[in-house]
Amino acid sequence: MSQRPLGAQISHMLKDRGVEVIFGIPGVHNQEMYRGIEEAGLRHVLARHEQGAGFMADGYARATGKPGVAYVITGPGLCNIMTPMGQAYSDSVPMLVLSSCLDETAAKRGQLHQMKDQEGAAAAVCDWSETARTAEAAYALIDRAFLQFSNDRKRPKHISVPIELLQTPTTAARDLGDNPSSRLDIPIKPVLALFAEALSKAKRPIFVLGGGAVGATEPLRETLAQGRAASFCTYAGRGIAQDPLHFGALLARPESAEMMAQADLVICVGTDLAEVDLWRDALGHNCRMIVVNQDSEVLAKCGPDDVAQLCDAGLFFYAVNKSGLLKAPQSEWTEAEVNGFRKRMRGQIALERPSILPVADALREALPPETMIYSDMTQFAYAAKEIWTMDRPGHWHHPYGFGTLGYALPAAIGGKIGVGDQPVIAIAGDYGFQYTLQELMVAVELDLTLPIIIWDNGKLGEIEDSMVRAQIAPNAVIQKNPDFVKLGQAYGAATAAPKSLAELHDAVTKALATKGPTLIHVTADICS
Repeated sequence: MSQRPLGAQISHMLKDRGVEVIFGIPGVHNQEMYRGIEEAGLRHVLARHEQGAGFMADGYARATGKPGVAYVITGPGLCNIMTPMGQAYSDSVPMLVLSSCLDETAAKRGQLHQMKDQEGAAAAVCDWSETARTAEAAYALIDRAFLQFSNDRKRPKHISVPIELLQTPTTAARDLGDNPSSRLDIPIKPVLALFAEALSKAKRPIFVLGGGAVGATEPLRETLAQGRAASFCTYAGRGIAQDPLHFGALLARPESAEMMAQADLVICVGTDLAEVDLWRDALGHNCRMIVVNQDSEVLAKCGPDDVAQLCDAGLFFYAVNKSGLLKAPQSEWTEAEVNGFRKRMRGQIALERPSILPVADALREALPPETMIYSDMTQFAYAAKEIWTMDRPGHWHHPYGFGTLGYALPAAIGGKIGVGDQPVIAIAGDYGFQYTLQELMVAVELDLTLPIIIWDNGKLGEIEDSMVRAQIAPNAVIQKNPDFVKLGQAYGAATAAPKSLAELHDAVTKALATKGPTLIHVTADICS
């Protein structure tokens, strides 16, 4: 067909750009976007709420490395997906949200799903939000999004297309042919030489590894070994480093500043060193810093004596390792001091959250090493992220920056759809789970093998603790919960309520072998 309605052409264009799955909810205003889905060979996953669709697209993108794509309607559909868009923005997740929009709003009021400024509302939570007024503009914006997903910091984009334009017959988008995009950020040779010299001479070098370094794992591990450098990682960077001088994901511990104060060289790779990474104002170092990042905004914060390199981390450290510039290291870090620090921090965490670490250890033993984990904003995840050692990167996904509740279940569904037979698990708190519990039906409908751990303490535990620390009488932190086992059964899921750590191990093992999701209800009493 030489011409199709633009809504159908968009689906064909996405398929040609490598998209395989669309998450969304159809409505009268965006039904033209659904005309071409089956013909294009795309799979559509029907969420139960646009927020769920957005988190599924996010989870799919984190699991596969491919952009997650969602279709939503004008107005409330877009508003509902804005929370996932904000989460994807803060966590650098490639997501493309395509929505319909009204043809005219300035001179016409009272229309169905009308917003005062749909484009501007979405722009507040994503990289950019644009309205395509022609077919050519729609195609150009989609290609712009995918080119930026490949070459820039990965962040969500939003494109609105007027309803009438979606219905208009038009020719297909251009064929990409055999001309893939290529990266332009080549390491600068003087910076490579400066880096190699500084690392070779440093006696107490420390790397800080963020989520932007996940794609550089192999060359980074080689550089760490050659330089005998110590390292910390952010929560998003867990699993990159595996050597004995790795302090782990303990940057948020105040004592990590003491380690940083001992450094004579700090190398930050793929991290913003944001508030949610440190939970303090400064890293704590008193030495030169070398920063490798794809985001010029991050590099602009470097000090006058620091070295900034705008570059993909993988390209930079591959070039470092192949240059032959690294000399015999003089590092004085020892395994004993690193292990001692980790042991002290685990002791602190055990005192702060006494019932969580034994459960986390039992759960880790039950899961295959390749398991992909999606967690929610819950005390269980807060503690586990610090002490749960990952042997590979990109396998624990959490709503780090925006910090939204309700993330784990729909994101795990999207992740499971993306990775197929690879094991996936969701970990949610009793309160946050209820934000998006309706998406459990999607997992049931699709027969997804998915253990769902619900950590039930019958309260907003983290908020209660914060109020107590602030000398505020805890208020509005206790809620009445449903019978989660019966709730899971009502949705058609398998269920379990283990009463011991051994029963938890068995329940998880069984859930990973069961077709369809399994809701596993866990309380702190499991440790008694």
